[in-house]
Amino acid sequence: MLVLVFAALADLADLALPQRCLGCATRGPRLCETCLTPVPARRMPRPAPADLPECWSAADYTGTVREAIVAYKERGQTTLARPLATALAFTACHALASTAVGPVGPVALAVVPVPSAPRALRSRGHDPVGRLAALAVRQLAAFGHRAELWPALGQARQVGDQAGLSATQRAANLAASLRVTPAAKARPAAAVLLVDDIVTTGSTLAEATRTLRVHGVDVLLAVTVAATRRRSCNPLRSH
Repeated sequence: MLVLVFAALADLADLALPQRCLGCATRGPRLCETCLTPVPARRMPRPAPADLPECWSAADYTGTVREAIVAYKERGQTTLARPLATALAFTACHALASTAVGPVGPVALAVVPVPSAPRALRSRGHDPVGRLAALAVRQLAAFGHRAELWPALGQARQVGDQAGLSATQRAANLAASLRVTPAAKARPAAAVLLVDDIVTTGSTLAEATRTLRVHGVDVLLAVTVAATRRRSCNPLRSH
């Protein structure tokens, strides 16, 4: 309840204050269309972890996109959720239309957000990925897909800080860290779309996919707002 109250207060504060774009400082939306122009692409980490589904993202995790995600996620600038969610939904539509994995034409989608740790929710005062997923569902409907939010995953145990860990260490840190919630018992008759804000090594998305698969649920695609790049070998890595 407190998380919802804090998020609502943050929204009101954002609306009351004069807004300028994070990228170009133009008065208006907190992130204008020019500074966030999605470039949907299949961005997979190399090497990709086992069980990682085909993963698409709207942009690289650099520049204004990176600044916007950090401001939204860590600084409570929740008005950024709408443009980021629009980019997420646009990327999902592009992925469905462009890959052999996706069905042809509009498809019913069950959007599953990767859950945040309870302590992260408390410290941030809002649920960044959950909010993005909920807004993306509305956008997907506007793009012609029947979509619904399906919060099927929750945290099963506390995990250590992922910062600075290698892909192997992240996988070990995340093993058995997720669970299927009671909501998953009422599985919608739809293709499952797994969403997160950033893909880094792919460990989180792979663990989420494994957890769902154990319960008989296959993930069609994973979609994120941004993807980071490995400095050591130049390909993309995932979260």
